[in-house]
Amino acid sequence: MENISFEEFSKLDIRIGTVLSVEKVPETDRLLKFEFDFGTEKRTIIGGWAISYPEPEVLIGKQMPVLCNLEPRIIKGVESQGMVLSAVLQEQPIALFPEKAVGNGAVVR
Repeated sequence: MENISFEEFSKLDIRIGTVLSVEKVPETDRLLKFEFDFGTEKRTIIGGWAISYPEPEVLIGKQMPVLCNLEPRIIKGVESQGMVLSAVLQEQPIALFPEKAVGNGAVVR
């Protein structure tokens, strides 16, 4: 593992958002399209979660950490505006949730 400086770490804008909707991206095996509420804004994020969550609706209403200042990217014709953070088990994403409910947009440090 390579070390980074505190200044580099402080550039990351990680916030908690609530999943408003999530659906499989058509014609893909792995991709889900999430709609998140961050309190002051909503964002669409595409992630390779379908293999771990074949019934993605179980994630609706869950609060999850998201890297918000990642440069937007077009994936399968949809602009992805961040990255949902996860643990990885056997190359599959495992959702992370706060222990207690926090406000949408809460900063993760």
